[in-house]
Amino acid sequence: MQRIMLNETSYHGSGAIEAIADEMRARGLKRAFVASDPDLVRFGVTAKVTDILDREHICYELFEDIKPNPTIENVQHGVQAYNASGANCIIAIGGGSSMDTAKAIGIIASNPEFSDVRSLEGVAPTKNPCAPIIAVPTTAGTAAEVTINYVITDVERKRKFVCVDPHDIPVVAVIDPDMMTSMPVGLTAATGMDALTHAIEGYTTRAAWAMTDMFHIEAIRLISKHLRDAVAEAKSKQPGSGREGMALAQYIAGMGFSNVGLGLAHSMAHTLGAVYDTPHGVACAMALPIVMEFNASCTGERYREIARAMGVADVDGMPLDECRAQAIAAVKKLGQDVGIPAELEALSESDLDFLAESAHADACAPGNPREASVEELKDLFRKLM
Repeated sequence: MQRIMLNETSYHGSGAIEAIADEMRARGLKRAFVASDPDLVRFGVTAKVTDILDREHICYELFEDIKPNPTIENVQHGVQAYNASGANCIIAIGGGSSMDTAKAIGIIASNPEFSDVRSLEGVAPTKNPCAPIIAVPTTAGTAAEVTINYVITDVERKRKFVCVDPHDIPVVAVIDPDMMTSMPVGLTAATGMDALTHAIEGYTTRAAWAMTDMFHIEAIRLISKHLRDAVAEAKSKQPGSGREGMALAQYIAGMGFSNVGLGLAHSMAHTLGAVYDTPHGVACAMALPIVMEFNASCTGERYREIARAMGVADVDGMPLDECRAQAIAAVKKLGQDVGIPAELEALSESDLDFLAESAHADACAPGNPREASVEELKDLFRKLM
């Protein structure tokens, strides 16, 4: 038996945020807790939504105590603020950090027995759906608006932990490319490569099946087609089809991987983010081709289809080993073209034991098509040095 979980409703395209007020009214949601990071508030991105709430006379409270890698403390402060606000829903505006913080707040608000936050790691036995979330992404990469996953940083233990909970999925996702126009070049590139990592790992994970394959292959195709243009549009500060294509591509990738899991590239990225505060998309982008090389022998014909989706010509007549090499090369080339570094300067040999052990214990590791030992993970991390 296979299970697919998606939002109850999603809106796509320029101007989609106009649907938020109607959705709140239709669902009997009277007061919103708007969770958005301080930079988005400062630069007026959050106001694109709150201006609509003001115009429609919908009450809300703004919460902006959100860090790029949200921590246990962030979440606990958010739960206190949510409970004090009198809100009965959350509008999450931002990238993965805002979404992940909002999900954890919403889950604990409805399941206060998990207020320590750490007990949510893995598949937590929550009993109640989280407070209703309307998710408005401002980056094209994490797909947190359509997933049942979120990631929290445990600063004390220098680790990130993944939470997987069907109760946390936003009821409404609003994917409006106009909300993404403020993304700087580096973030556009990093979140786009995060989306590619979702799509490729989701396509090759052990749980992959026909329906999620459909999502993932189309996401790979769209990202390969649109990411370079999206980065160019960010550089020129001009609108274009690249951003709109990436907004759709990352959502489609999320429709798939949320239901079948990921692999070692994400396990490594979570660990790098916790230890070095490496931006998640950058860490994924650096780890992806290394992990693809490690997994190549366990993927059957799948790299042939990845190569095809990324625009490699004449794959049908190509030997399988060459298809695999071409797929990996296409991923490396896309990363290079959008400015992803090939090495992580902060990485130290003295940290390898901790990094490898943490990645080995990460919730994404079991989905990888090839099992990796701690020693093999140390070798994978070394390739980033």
